[in-house]
Amino acid sequence: MTEPDGAHALCVPRFDLTVQPWIGVLRLDGTQDELSLRQLFAQAGELRRIVGDLPTQEFTLLRLLLAIAHDALAGPCDIDEWRDLWADTNCFDAVETYLDTHRERFDLLHPSAPFFQTAGLRTAKDEVFSLNRLVADVPNGEPFFTSRMPTVQRLTFAEAARWVIHAHAYDTSGIKSGAVGDERVKSGKVYPLGPGFAGTLGGVFAEGTTLRETLLLNLIAADAEAIETMAGDRPAWRAQPCGPGGGERTPSGLLDLYTWQTRRVRLHHDAEGVYGVVLGYGDPLTPRNLHRREPMTAWRRSLTQEKKLGHSPVYLPREHDPARAAWRGIAALVADRTDSGQGLEAAPYLRPGILEWIAQLVTDRALPRGFLVSARLIGARYGTQQSVIDEVVDDHLAMPVVLLHRQDRTCARQAIGAAEDADLAVRALGDLATDLARAAGSEGEGARQAAREQAFAALENPYRTWLAALGNAADPFEHRRQWQREAHLILGRLGDRHIAAAGEMAWQGRTVTGPKGKHWLNTGLADTWFRARLAKVLGQAATEDHPDRRAPTTGAHSTDPQQPLTDTKVPA
Repeated sequence: MTEPDGAHALCVPRFDLTVQPWIGVLRLDGTQDELSLRQLFAQAGELRRIVGDLPTQEFTLLRLLLAIAHDALAGPCDIDEWRDLWADTNCFDAVETYLDTHRERFDLLHPSAPFFQTAGLRTAKDEVFSLNRLVADVPNGEPFFTSRMPTVQRLTFAEAARWVIHAHAYDTSGIKSGAVGDERVKSGKVYPLGPGFAGTLGGVFAEGTTLRETLLLNLIAADAEAIETMAGDRPAWRAQPCGPGGGERTPSGLLDLYTWQTRRVRLHHDAEGVYGVVLGYGDPLTPRNLHRREPMTAWRRSLTQEKKLGHSPVYLPREHDPARAAWRGIAALVADRTDSGQGLEAAPYLRPGILEWIAQLVTDRALPRGFLVSARLIGARYGTQQSVIDEVVDDHLAMPVVLLHRQDRTCARQAIGAAEDADLAVRALGDLATDLARAAGSEGEGARQAAREQAFAALENPYRTWLAALGNAADPFEHRRQWQREAHLILGRLGDRHIAAAGEMAWQGRTVTGPKGKHWLNTGLADTWFRARLAKVLGQAATEDHPDRRAPTTGAHSTDPQQPLTDTKVPA
């Protein structure tokens, strides 16, 4: 596991990340492998993607690779230079020379400047801690599915390298052991300073069909409109090695952010692998108003922070909701200021800078309109004062890049509208489930939630398929109507199942009380209201091809779908 390098290596072990395999990858033929940095860049066109121990590890490894590529290529400076890289199958050749130049700083076990670590980091009692503190899939007694239970005894050097990088990005908050020389130590401890920087983001990046495409799609030109670049920006391995302390400072640019040292780490190892760690706080970084520097997250305007800080606007990262699939939040990915209608007012939301960069590429015709790109969403959800990782989000949404076009917003607006169609139609099914439950004499909220989850699951794959075809649609408006018809058919059938399963008590019905007084509710009336709600939400065109799905207009009961049995109103 160690590499000899002359007489020096006879007494000092090395693990050179530039030549030793340590990054998991998925090849185009479906096989998995582990590669060194040199191998990965040389074979990027033959690889599908990185494979991490957790999705969050994949996110932070990609940021590391981007920092290397940006620095090695000294760019790209502009879109023309980016076009040249996109057309050149050997675009990463310069990385090999770059890694030669900085090879010493990529040694995981270097005696004075170990990679992403602080040499000599120690506590006052010289404690060596369990690797549970480093490995995120065994977080503080709340393990994910893992073969490491109940504790992590040892790591290979390859595993340790991946987890060290991950710790800087996603380590949990909480009280940590204080290091000798850190001025923040009180009674041997450093009190909570927040999770790793990437843990504060709702991570987003653009994914192509190969790792080469993925790296290039996320390689933002220096003159890109969405992101500021600054002179003197450099990655961690071109800065002085960190000491035991830390402090607040402003990131100098993308390379600094991609390799931000939010922790101080020292691995304890022998010749065979790593058996312990010292892990403490490094340089804290608040993401507030970093929207012009951090491209891999969407942003939301915080009125609370504006009031607290006394200035406006204030933007914070828009974190991912584990309960909400990516396709339902497509507006956060593709909507721009022209869609929000805000004018000169600060927008309530900003899409990720990386997608603004893709928008610039497609608007300037560096990418064809029909090119499919996958927006990959990765993030961590913390619990208990950010001291544990509760959930890891990993989702994606394949979409034609025309959705990001700045001048032609037609496709984007139809994609957002189609997701809104789905949301409103799912509400109608939820109302049906509530009405049926009430007709049977039971509480409807549980039935509503179950019906909504079932409906969103049924619509997800059809929407993703519909979205992928949107870029080549001759008429985006007709394409939207096709979606409405399909959604109507899917939810109509789900409604049939709910009605068939309603039971005898719901068919007989009962008297219920609503805002307009008491009235009789049974399955027939609930069905009538559901069909009318669905037709109103999805448009009359949605029912023309399916006569059996048309809302009834006659009968013994009121057909007004706005009868106030539930709190959902049918949109006009």
